[in-house]
Amino acid sequence: MKYIHTYSDKIAVSQVALGCMRINNMTDREADAYIDNALACGYNYFDHADIYGSGKSEEVFGGILRRNPSLRDKIVIQTKCGIRKGMYDFSKEHILSAVEGSLSRLGVERVDVLLLHRPDLLMEPEIVAEAFDELYQSGKVGAFGVSNHSPYQIELLQRAVAQPLKINQMQLSITNARMVSSGANVNLENADGVNYDGYLRDYCRLNGITIQPWSPLQYGFIEGSFLTNEKFADLNAVIREMADQYGITDTGLAIAWILRLPEKMQPIVGSTNPERLRAIAKAADVTISAADWYKIYLAAGYRLP
Repeated sequence: MKYIHTYSDKIAVSQVALGCMRINNMTDREADAYIDNALACGYNYFDHADIYGSGKSEEVFGGILRRNPSLRDKIVIQTKCGIRKGMYDFSKEHILSAVEGSLSRLGVERVDVLLLHRPDLLMEPEIVAEAFDELYQSGKVGAFGVSNHSPYQIELLQRAVAQPLKINQMQLSITNARMVSSGANVNLENADGVNYDGYLRDYCRLNGITIQPWSPLQYGFIEGSFLTNEKFADLNAVIREMADQYGITDTGLAIAWILRLPEKMQPIVGSTNPERLRAIAKAADVTISAADWYKIYLAAGYRLP
């Protein structure tokens, strides 16, 4: 597993993070085995949200820490807030109460990173700044970021917020790569040139913000995995060939493709399968060639003008 710096220049984190959305139904034994395997593979960054499993995912993770308190100093905990039933909410009251809820469920005094989950269309940056100041000064949150935000939404927030916004989670996979393809098709009238994110890659790279790709093995929004999917037969044939060439699995190759991007992204993987997590960790140490990266890109259906 490779390590990078994201929210802190002093703390090295695994270049692949583990998303904990699916751990809500684990037994104590399963949860303990999950964390033991993750640490053995080199993962030390765990991503949560207050809505995952309606809070149950954080509770399960908190149980792990209560049974093994020494683990807290070995891991980074990130959580997200701002989504409520039928609305998004960046009010000071909600941000503060959401963090208190996460701290209680996780059984910790501090989360290392807090992200605003999805843009609140009624956001008042100065109100967010008040909440962040209180959380930072009280020691309850160490660093801050956002999720699914555009460059100008980040700019608007950063104008008011004293703490640097260090993370932005955004959907990205081989088959959901408009974030990448738009950069090769500037000012061209074709589908690959449609820019949906305001050139987020370049913005984040210029401003020292780490992009955390979510659903890195999925196509569409929630349609499913593109791996071994007959809809992507040509792509999977190339992935299979490349995986054999580099001595990794198809899943690992899909993650290695993202890690080959020069801005050092930190994919969030949600698998709880021990073998798959080991395969992804192994792939994090592989650097595919530029020629092979482009071969996969073209096999996914993108074009070079």
